[in-house]
Amino acid sequence: MNEITRTLLTAMNSDGAAASGSLVKIVFADKRRKSIEYKKVTLRPVSIRGEYMYQAEFHFDNKVTHKNIPYYEGVDFAEQLILEDFKQINILTEHEDIQILASKPEKPRITSKPAERKAADLSHDRHKSYVLEDGKPCDFLIELGVMSEDGKVFKQHYAKFRQINRFLEIADNCFDVLPSDGRLRIIDFGCGKSYLTFALYYYLKLLRGRDVEIIGLDLKDDVIRFCNATAKKLGYDDLRFLTGDIADYESDGADMVATLHACDTATDFALINAVRWNSRVILSVPCCQHELFSQIHEPVNDPMLKHGIIKDKFTELLTDALRGLKLEAAGYDVKMIEFTSLEHTSKNIMIKAVLDPKPAAMKKASREYEALKEFYHVSPTIDGLV
Repeated sequence: MNEITRTLLTAMNSDGAAASGSLVKIVFADKRRKSIEYKKVTLRPVSIRGEYMYQAEFHFDNKVTHKNIPYYEGVDFAEQLILEDFKQINILTEHEDIQILASKPEKPRITSKPAERKAADLSHDRHKSYVLEDGKPCDFLIELGVMSEDGKVFKQHYAKFRQINRFLEIADNCFDVLPSDGRLRIIDFGCGKSYLTFALYYYLKLLRGRDVEIIGLDLKDDVIRFCNATAKKLGYDDLRFLTGDIADYESDGADMVATLHACDTATDFALINAVRWNSRVILSVPCCQHELFSQIHEPVNDPMLKHGIIKDKFTELLTDALRGLKLEAAGYDVKMIEFTSLEHTSKNIMIKAVLDPKPAAMKKASREYEALKEFYHVSPTIDGLV
């Protein structure tokens, strides 16, 4: 048994820190190879539905992902990270801090010093903090059937509840770039049943006290009638819903544009309108990107694209990449982020765009856009964004 394995076993196994409740976390850093996509991994003990586990948090440049690992696989998982991915490991416990420097795993340098901290609460299930809370009545969630009158979220709608909160978290991070006074104008294209439209109104108007005007647009008359009736019942006087096509919609503009699961090129028309209005924030979750499926032509990719399911997924990625570049060329700082967990929907990429014109970056993005479009011989609708 080598020194690294012995140290991990002491910290993580049944006779060590984890079982006694003193392990706080293990941090893996200093990548062994540039090709490793994540730059850091944090491993914490958690209790999920009464089962003791480890949760690994993978830190990428623009996102963080999580993986739950059975207790009995924890040491093997940690060893693999040390041997293959990282050269520095910091084990933080209630009693001591242990550092392992393992440029050469066979000859590690291991040091420790006393620590003054308490172990983290392992109750992962109970302490997730949401903008809207489970157990606290929220009028629009009750009216839309997500929670009961006493504020309890119905089990079958918990995924929707998490989605709403995730959207509000992302939107909240953008509000600093919106006008700090006066009326905020927000348009939600392809609003559907409008869970997120109502959530925006509730959060901005009722929780943050902002003066807002929010418009939801959708093609379905029955949905729009339902949403208007619900807004009236709730007394949401500055929230209204219109029947119409995104491509034909005319407006004086909006400070923020949201378009969530607008199908195929409807997303492009929403983005084009937002840029034309000089909207400061755009939040878009595209859906059903079929437009480029029949256009893509590049012989080097034929062995891959001959499979329909792969071509379909590739089409989605290429479409969103082109949209992102076109927005950057128009002066937006663009991030592609995970909106919801893949276990709920594969349509989980959000394009988050914040107006921040930088001429050099705009020219670079424009060149990259044209080069990518030419390489795959495609003419996407987002070309209409000028």
